[in-house]
Amino acid sequence: MRLLPLLLDGYVPGRDDNSRERAEMLNVVVLNGGRGAASIIPAMLRHQGINVTSIVNAYDDGKSTGLIRQFFNMLGPSDIRKVQELMLPDSGTEHQASRALFDYRYPVGSASEPIFDDLRRFAGGADTLAGIETPNASIRRSLQRFVGEFIRGLEVIEKAEGRQFDFSDCSLMNCLYAGAYLDCHRNMELTTKTIDRLFRLKGTVLPNSVENKWLAALRENGEVLYSEAEIVELRSNVLIAAVYLLDRPLHRASFASLSPEDQSYYLSRHHSAPVASPGVRLALEQADIIVYSAGTQHSSLYPTYMSSGVAETIAANREALKVFVTNIGADYETPSYRASDYLKGAYKYLQSADQRQYPASDLFSAVLINSGRRKSDETYVDYDEENYADIPVRRIVDDFEDADAPGKHDGRQVMKTILALYEGGEAAP
Repeated sequence: MRLLPLLLDGYVPGRDDNSRERAEMLNVVVLNGGRGAASIIPAMLRHQGINVTSIVNAYDDGKSTGLIRQFFNMLGPSDIRKVQELMLPDSGTEHQASRALFDYRYPVGSASEPIFDDLRRFAGGADTLAGIETPNASIRRSLQRFVGEFIRGLEVIEKAEGRQFDFSDCSLMNCLYAGAYLDCHRNMELTTKTIDRLFRLKGTVLPNSVENKWLAALRENGEVLYSEAEIVELRSNVLIAAVYLLDRPLHRASFASLSPEDQSYYLSRHHSAPVASPGVRLALEQADIIVYSAGTQHSSLYPTYMSSGVAETIAANREALKVFVTNIGADYETPSYRASDYLKGAYKYLQSADQRQYPASDLFSAVLINSGRRKSDETYVDYDEENYADIPVRRIVDDFEDADAPGKHDGRQVMKTILALYEGGEAAP
């Protein structure tokens, strides 16, 4: 019995008969950022016959995540946290408390000492943290251990470095992640899996690599973007020419004194591609479907594509359907991109880490391009058919825009199209 027709019909394995319970799970791997797959992943998770793995880079260095990275010398948990929140169970006695923990941020201007007092009480056995009751005893014990590690670690770091952590607008889960990271002997993939198991997530989230890299970029006019936060937040009509992954963040004052030629030389010579983690490679090897999600390209997606081993593993998986989802609207990073630019950018960065040329057909089976136009103030990405001549990938041009949330993808429509492509097995253009 084939599983796909049942999934397309809305069948949920395990509810109809014993033979259907034995149907194999379909492994879907999504390469995405923190928000770019916010409509697609929930649509996938609604199908219980699908096993979803999200691969996310952890180079965010803005706001409270940046502070966590600076104090604990770790990768940023924010995008991983955002995707894991999408995967929280939506039933059970503890689901409301779990969502509250993921959502909670300390108020702007919060003083440190009352927060430390609350954290100490919880680590010492209290039932509530930041006013949130954790009814599940197993979850509570683990969180108390993580909070204890966070407090101890932060107190020592503050003394050693002579500075104080600022809890203003800080995500509570970022703090819990830092404690779990110490508890997991500073292994980010193990930390992510530990949070996964603790909250009984409906899918799996993996960091692209466990190497603690820092993101920087150069615009085409030579302007330096010193951090992931600047890549995301600084508006400009000048395109980003290249992104770099560095072993330590740039020192702005001294780097700005270099000539443009020296800056470019430094970035090119200090860039080093992170190695994809074993868990990421295994997920890609076992994938039946690989989805390149929409999202912010230079900050959320290209750094993952640049990981050594990602393109190689995707290309080697000859059986998988590989679908690229083009953005619906422009963003700060890609203000003038047309549809082909997204695919060409992905193709470029996928090949960069291993310095190896792959036929486009080894990395992409199909590309989904939105034709919907519902939002008057949206800068829609135009379909430039003439620029696909040198990319032999099947194009699916359709209305993928959500009627209830214009400017965003309709996750159900995207998933329905991907499953139909998989069932049809038609990968040729």
